[in-house]
Amino acid sequence: MKKLHSLLLGALLLLTAPAALAQKFGYVDSEFIMGKMPAYSQAQQELNTLSANWQKDIESQKKDLDKLYRNYQAEEVLLTEPMKKKRQDEILKKEQDVKAYQNKIFGYEGQLFKKRQELTKPVQDQVFEAIEKVAKKKQLAIIFDKAGDLTMLYTNPTHDYTEFVMEELGLASEDRNQPGQKGAVRTVTTPKTPAGDETATDTDAGAAPATKTRQPTKATNTRPASRKN
Repeated sequence: MKKLHSLLLGALLLLTAPAALAQKFGYVDSEFIMGKMPAYSQAQQELNTLSANWQKDIESQKKDLDKLYRNYQAEEVLLTEPMKKKRQDEILKKEQDVKAYQNKIFGYEGQLFKKRQELTKPVQDQVFEAIEKVAKKKQLAIIFDKAGDLTMLYTNPTHDYTEFVMEELGLASEDRNQPGQKGAVRTVTTPKTPAGDETATDTDAGAAPATKTRQPTKATNTRPASRKN
């Protein structure tokens, strides 16, 4: 929330202060950048493994709870009232324990949440440091995060500095790492068939003009040229 407030305040100053009108700004996609970092992928794999193991523990406890309940139902007619009360309390206690354990692991600020912070914070710090370096090099007054809480309804690629941050982190490649810009779909014009390969079909009186059929041609091993950035 503090991050969002600071971004909105910065945007307001940019639009209202006369001195700010001449300042530069840009944006990056932090999620895309972190997704390209091996350390972040490794952290996600570790989190997935831990989450799966914790989920198995919870499922095992739920099976034990279900077994207690089924045994109670099967033996209820043979139990005295004090025995029923004891077994009911045992089932209730087990149910509360399962819920408490599940909340401890997957609840707000639970073990999974804390582990995620522990594993991803070093990666996030690297990204933020790289963003700060790019901002200073490019003399940017403000950098927005496209993956943050602030909704960006329109973004001009001219102000996208994601690639510069990738370069700062040593993750840039010869091909642009950013997703391609949306636009009209380009199609390749089908080459004309040589005159000798076209044959006219007969038509009946009063029918539409004859259409030309194309004979199959030998495929050539060609591929479109790659786009240079």
